[in-house]
Amino acid sequence: MSIISKKMPKLQKPIPSESADDYIVALDIGTEFVKVLIAKQAKDGTLEITGVGRAHQGSGNMYDGAIADIGGVVSTCEKALSQAEVQANITAKLAVVGIAGELIKGNTNTVRYRRKNGNKPITEQEMSAIIKRVQDRAGEKAKKEVAIETNNDDVEVRLINSAIVSLQIDGYKVSNPIGFKGSDLTIQFYTAFAPLVHISAIEKVCAELSLDLLAVAVEPFAVCRACLGDDLDSNFSAIVMDIGGGTTDIAIVDDGGVEGTKMFGIGGRSFTHQIATKLGVDFDTAENYKVNLDNEKLSIDTKDRIELAIDANLTVWLSGVAIALEDFTEVMESFPNRILLCGGGAGLSALQEQLATSDWYEDLPFSRRPTVHLVDDEDIPGINNATETELDFSYITAFGLLRVALDTLAGSPDDSGIRAKFAKLLQN
Repeated sequence: MSIISKKMPKLQKPIPSESADDYIVALDIGTEFVKVLIAKQAKDGTLEITGVGRAHQGSGNMYDGAIADIGGVVSTCEKALSQAEVQANITAKLAVVGIAGELIKGNTNTVRYRRKNGNKPITEQEMSAIIKRVQDRAGEKAKKEVAIETNNDDVEVRLINSAIVSLQIDGYKVSNPIGFKGSDLTIQFYTAFAPLVHISAIEKVCAELSLDLLAVAVEPFAVCRACLGDDLDSNFSAIVMDIGGGTTDIAIVDDGGVEGTKMFGIGGRSFTHQIATKLGVDFDTAENYKVNLDNEKLSIDTKDRIELAIDANLTVWLSGVAIALEDFTEVMESFPNRILLCGGGAGLSALQEQLATSDWYEDLPFSRRPTVHLVDDEDIPGINNATETELDFSYITAFGLLRVALDTLAGSPDDSGIRAKFAKLLQN
């Protein structure tokens, strides 16, 4: 029997009270924890969360935000999924899984397209051809970048997410170009690609869990979708930072459009390792110190040493944030002045304070000091928590995966609306 097939025993199976086809599983496979949300789509198009699960990862399961041990990840996912299934009293099958890591390439490109006949309405077929051309071009660029970073010219990449950031016809901004006339199209188009090896690992995990994989979503993109909600005319603008155990994932949303995503390999575990090294303790003790820094039982000397260790790592982390944001200066003249934090690492108070008060931002195109805000479930439109489990900033990525699931289902062939048809053009 394959080592991957050796699953942890589940909790008692729920007795389904209704069809599992109405439910969606959001599977957030993080470096530190696996989080699962099970949600049901209501008649008004909103989602209601009915099941929550959470399980701690083994130390070797993940590396830089990507799956390193498929068997270990399957076992951890099994625990979290079982908790959510029992709470929801349903065994759901349709899943959306998040993906992160430094080899995920998410960029926004501006494409100008001159139509041969401006008096002819734009059709789905014409938009499909334009989108395909942009995706192919972006795919080649992503493959070259990953090939350089991995020293592998034969690396394969796959399109994960794509979205139109903005679209103008003859200088006039539209949200859906189908049916419009005009000669000049200017499209800002976001695409994200991941190495095939990472996607294959996710597909294997889902197969072992008996889940039907609906979509794989770049995690910072998913968080942006959660914050944007269902408002096509949203002018929402913010920098979103998803701070996980192994990576920090950054996305910028400007006037309702995702400008791009960047990742770098410093997350919450880096702070824990720094504490362990400086204080000469094991990893678990260091993690306990980090999350319980305000505990009155800690001596003043111990607290001071912990804070010094955190501050040393914060300097490196802030440099990573600044470097990641510098890449956006090629496509943006100014940055939004609001920073939204989520992910388990975002709960570190020293990190929030330094981000909000230090001068790290001064060489970047901010018009003023950015404000910093922890995202929680009340900030996410269209997704309601019907459980008694408190869902804080650490669950926001899973909320985003649920939103991507809605986007994907909206583009299904069964939905004949014009919005659904346009959404389907962006499916990979």
